[in-house]
Amino acid sequence: MRGIPSIFRGLSALSGASPSTCLENTVRGLSTATDLKSALKDKISEQQERLKKLKKEHGRKELGAVTLDMTIRGMRGIPEKLPSAIPDGEPLPEGLLWLLLTGDVPSKDQPSAVTQELQQRSTLPEHLKKVLKSLPKDRHPMTQLSIAILALQRPSPRASTSWEPAYWEPVVEDSIDLTAKLPGIASLIYRNTYKNGNVVASDSNLDWTADLSHMMALSLTRCVDYAGYDDQGAQELMRMYQTIHTDHKGGNVSAHATHLVGSALTDPHFSLSAGINGLAGPCYGLANQEVLGWLSKCKKSLVMTLAVMDFANRTLKSGKVVPGYGHAVLRETDPRYSCQ
Repeated sequence: MRGIPSIFRGLSALSGASPSTCLENTVRGLSTATDLKSALKDKISEQQERLKKLKKEHGRKELGAVTLDMTIRGMRGIPEKLPSAIPDGEPLPEGLLWLLLTGDVPSKDQPSAVTQELQQRSTLPEHLKKVLKSLPKDRHPMTQLSIAILALQRPSPRASTSWEPAYWEPVVEDSIDLTAKLPGIASLIYRNTYKNGNVVASDSNLDWTADLSHMMALSLTRCVDYAGYDDQGAQELMRMYQTIHTDHKGGNVSAHATHLVGSALTDPHFSLSAGINGLAGPCYGLANQEVLGWLSKCKKSLVMTLAVMDFANRTLKSGKVVPGYGHAVLRETDPRYSCQ
């Protein structure tokens, strides 16, 4: 499920600003529109003119030294300013999407309008369901996700060999449409692969992330599968999970791959599929699976809880790592760990 936030990171390039810069700029040009595309229209026109002017007047200027700290800190202090589904709850990812695309911290109504639009676009076409159902059950979920994204791609008149001022419009259309369908795709893959195809229907009264939790039938309190049971704690956990994984820098494998493929004017389906394929690597997103694998081995090997330390030490002494502890890049406590 970690692959879902990668589209947010890829989409943030449209605004021309990082999340932290977005927050600093919210005092200027706040939009009162609740329609995301309308809010984007004027801002993108302004950004296009701004970039033309910058390139013309300052194209040869050096920006100065860039420190490592500047590249790894990510956004700080933004999530608590975003609207939540419940009082003092986790931020709604719809609000984060609004922030990344417009540069504005949204009002309470704006994420709600995004939720409604995503629900209206969320229905999966029958051909996609048939494609996923036809795949062998032993196909990795990330393989299925990449195939599903490409299966949604359709011919479009937007293909061009030159940058056009209005090119952003079909890109946003495709991107929002993809975002709307991702929970349905992810839950369908999960239920087909692990729950014998017992699919749970979408609930149009739920927000984007809560509906994902609902369709997966996730529960923090029940060990047995109970399709249709809504666990409020699981929904909040999923909101937090999506938010903290969206704050993951712009230079990671999936975001970089999405940006790189998109720079060829490739439509978002191909671009996001490229990002998902990068995410599937064991040194990146697949590390989550490695953690679960190690914990499973640990559980099978232990009779008493006190033996956990011994099992971990034997793992380290064999030259392996304990998955999920430490980070290849971050040398400070990972805020995603602290958040949980």
